[in-house]
Parts: sequence; structure tokens; C-alpha cells
Amino acid sequence: MTGPADRPPAGRLDEVADAARRAFALLPARPDEMPPPLGPDGGSGAARRLRTDPETVERDLLKLVLTVVELLRQLMERQALHRVDQGGLTEEQEERLGLTLMVLHDRMTELCRRYGLSMEDLNLDLGPLGTLLPPP
Repeated sequence: MTGPADRPPAGRLDEVADAARRAFALLPARPDEMPPPLGPDGGSGAARRLRTDPETVERDLLKLVLTVVELLRQLMERQALHRVDQGGLTEEQEERLGLTLMVLHDRMTELCRRYGLSMEDLNLDLGPLGTLLPPP
């Protein structure tokens, strides 16, 4: 739990907020991110910038959830392989771990198929950082 003594001074928060504002102002906007011109009623039309389609919201949310689950599955798999390489597991534990990882992968594939997604659809493009998930 943090108390008042743990918080940065108010001036420091303002300084950080101002630096963030300046940094974001330098980022170039893509044409599809530009706000539409002022409408006849004088409104900015900012609400039109958020592109949500009620038809795809559920699928997009499911895609995001499955992406997070797949990321966690892959991290668990890497950790398991590391433990196997270190020799800290018995043969029975290794067998059970391998079987569990195969079942998890099969279930992820099944869920993707059920909702019309491929495993590649779950690999988010993070721009200059590359993709979220490593290539298969």
C-alpha cells in the first residue's frame, strides 16, 4: 500500500504529463486516424474516429482473449522445456507435462477453428517491435 510519502511531487507528475504530450504530438498520424473536418453543427466528429462494428466486436474480443491465452501457453511451454533441459523433472513428470502441452495446443487450435480464426490471426503486429508471438 502506498501513502502520500510514496507519491512523486505534483510538479514531477505535471512534468511527465507535459513530456508525454509533446512526444505524442511528434508522432505522425495515419490518414485513417485523422479526425474528420468540423461538421455543419460545429462538432468535431471525434466520436467517428473510434471504429467499432457491433457485428465484429464479439469476434474481436474473442480474438484478443485467445491471443493472451496463446501467449501464456507459449510461455508455459518455454518454461517447461527449460525445466526439462535442466533435468529437474522425473520421466513421469516430463511425460505428463508433454501431454498437457499437446492437449492445450489442440484446444487452442479447436477454439480458433470454432470461431473462424487461425493461429496466425492471433499474432498481433506490434509495429516496429515485430509480432507478439514468435513464428511457429
